[in-house]
Amino acid sequence: MHTGSPTARTSLTVLALVAAICALIIGGAGSAFAHAGLSGSDPAEGTVLKTAPKQVTLTFTESVTFADGSLRVLSPENERVNPRPAQHADGKENTARVDLSDKLPQGTYTVAWRVVSADGHPISGAFVFSIGKASDTAAVVATGSPEETTAGRLYGFLRYIAYSGLALLVGAAAFVLVCWPEAGAVRPVRRLLAVGWVALMVSTVALFLLRGPYETAGSVTSAFDLSQLGRTATGRPGAALIARLVLLAVAAVLLRRWAVRLDRHDDGSPPEELGARARLTGAVLAVALAFTWASAEHASAGIQVPLAIPVAVLHLLAMGVWLGGLITLVILLRRRGPGSRDIPALAIGRFSALAFTAVAVLVGTGMYQSWRQVGSWEALSTTSFGRTLAVKIAAVVLVLCAAFFSRRWTGRLVREASPAAETQEVPEPEPARVMQTVGAPPSPAGTDPGSTSDASAGGELSDSIEPPVFEVSGYRRSLRRMVAVEFALGVGVLAITTLLTGTQPSRAATVVTPSASAQEPQAKVVTVPFDMGTANHQGTVQITLSPGRVGENTVEAVVFTSDGGLATVPELRLTLTQDDLGIGPLDARLKNQKGFWAAYDLRLPMPGVWTLNITVRTTDIDQVTVRETVHIT
Repeated sequence: MHTGSPTARTSLTVLALVAAICALIIGGAGSAFAHAGLSGSDPAEGTVLKTAPKQVTLTFTESVTFADGSLRVLSPENERVNPRPAQHADGKENTARVDLSDKLPQGTYTVAWRVVSADGHPISGAFVFSIGKASDTAAVVATGSPEETTAGRLYGFLRYIAYSGLALLVGAAAFVLVCWPEAGAVRPVRRLLAVGWVALMVSTVALFLLRGPYETAGSVTSAFDLSQLGRTATGRPGAALIARLVLLAVAAVLLRRWAVRLDRHDDGSPPEELGARARLTGAVLAVALAFTWASAEHASAGIQVPLAIPVAVLHLLAMGVWLGGLITLVILLRRRGPGSRDIPALAIGRFSALAFTAVAVLVGTGMYQSWRQVGSWEALSTTSFGRTLAVKIAAVVLVLCAAFFSRRWTGRLVREASPAAETQEVPEPEPARVMQTVGAPPSPAGTDPGSTSDASAGGELSDSIEPPVFEVSGYRRSLRRMVAVEFALGVGVLAITTLLTGTQPSRAATVVTPSASAQEPQAKVVTVPFDMGTANHQGTVQITLSPGRVGENTVEAVVFTSDGGLATVPELRLTLTQDDLGIGPLDARLKNQKGFWAAYDLRLPMPGVWTLNITVRTTDIDQVTVRETVHIT
């Protein structure tokens, strides 16, 4: 049976492979959720239990996955008291549960967790609960961001390299296939394609190796742990990275084959058919590569996932076509040397139209992604994701300004150096007709009767046609400078985009309940007036409890005079009671710090409303006690 040409069979094979890979990723994706946060726990944070619990259960806002050490319960002596790894509670994907050892002693226990959201980013946190009564604890857990480990920083850098490689590969290929096919024979453009492919391949392999340490906060040296690599390969981010490697291998074969055919010109297919087939195959490969990002990051989690994934694919492709095409254009505009010719203005005009379309797609898809991940105008200024996005928007505005001027210079260049002007040939001058009478003597020896070298008095006509001369170097220099500026700004936008991919979206951040937030809570500040009934013995006391939560707190007390100035008192005492439960008084043991009073180890065992009893002594015989309440979470 006839199956078509080898090129056609190759294209069909690529299409089938891409479809199979996409089906594999989609089929194994399961439900898609957002960047998770802790929404509750049992036991609750800060509680004091009369008897030891049998298990600890955490509930997250969205689906999570975890490794063996993702959830640890530590005793006051910093010993692990959950003998087995975490499991989902009752089959719910947004929960994590561990069983506890029997006969746990009294004291304060620390629960430390680190899980992976459905969008592939790790989240972590810790809280305490007590059995019988609160106590000191030797447990120490990491309080920094999951991205601040060595593996996390390296993973973020490699993610940027991967985006850059995609931009170079997609942009240079699009320029060759759409704008100027002859650029495929230019050595710097081929080198650009090779650099993009190598950067994407190497970064993808490194990302796969570092995925385990990135998720578990392990050391970089554990990247080659076989059990960890096996767990990475079975997860959705790992499957996407494997699919990307397969697609890059296919792209390498096709790039090599197309380069050989371009060099030898030995393909029997019509050029138009080969170009259309190459563009189709390249477009399918580009879409599949972009899909390996969209299927495993922010687009795969949250609301409207079926719409968000194709929008993210378009966003990535538009970024690659625009940014990678810009650097290709810069290289071609700067190209000099023997045997090289300038890029035609028609090709520049084609890229200008392509880049305009790409930027329009970037803006449109970016607006949708911003709405989807931020959720409100307020979140632009109150969340880390929103503030970073605002910086990106400002950078994009600068890029659009640079693109406007680039497009103006391109328009001038295309209008002046039209294809007809660039390819116009100087016509051979027609021989001038010389009027002679019959029988006239022949022309002088060596002189052609139709020569136009000299004008004869006998009515000889002479005409010389000069080729049109047009100087476009000035336009090209201006365009080259503006494109370089646009490219530099685009690199900045790409860096900000990479930072955003590792930041929790604002919409997810606002879902987390305040009591379960891993961020440091605000301090509690109360101001209490006092009056001893005598002159110069009135003022206020300002008490600051930080963080104002169950557990260890820092207390700072400042005394002010009636006119608002700082006052120095010989003694200041603070005790706390909780009348409902009959707890207290707890002495804060304030110490004079030469200007204010402070204690750094006040431990509050229970949440609720606490009464502050403040005793101010101004002289040996004058003192007063005032009271105020504060709510401890």
